[in-house]
Amino acid sequence: MTVPARVSFVTLGVEDVDRATRFYQALGWPLSSGSVPGDVSFFRTDGGRLALWSVRNMAAEHHIEDHALPAFRGTELAMNLDTPEQVDEALSTAVAAGGKLVKAGERTEWGYHGYFADPDGYVWEVAYNPGFPIGPDGRPTLP
Repeated sequence: MTVPARVSFVTLGVEDVDRATRFYQALGWPLSSGSVPGDVSFFRTDGGRLALWSVRNMAAEHHIEDHALPAFRGTELAMNLDTPEQVDEALSTAVAAGGKLVKAGERTEWGYHGYFADPDGYVWEVAYNPGFPIGPDGRPTLP
């Protein structure tokens, strides 16, 4: 059997599920009715699904001691949008919702991008890449 090339969920371990849920709702993301308030939140996206779960519960599930939780997780999430203007709007919305601007939008050799961090420090790249146009399913089209 080959393993399907599929990402079904990205789960972020967060300090406060309610706070993190409010942040993503403030971005306009639709919360699934399958969520359990205060325990786990699920968001429908144009790609896989986003889940928010207590970082302490996640660490316990993986048999990781609290002191081993790294400050920088070496993880970056990304969303691709249709224009540089949408990138700037998304960055502004994230900051207004309680996120932190990590890097303002700027032109690159491949397009335009910037970064914000959510209230738990997860870094999101917001990008426009004309080489990867957004398809009808909301996901970037790769060559």
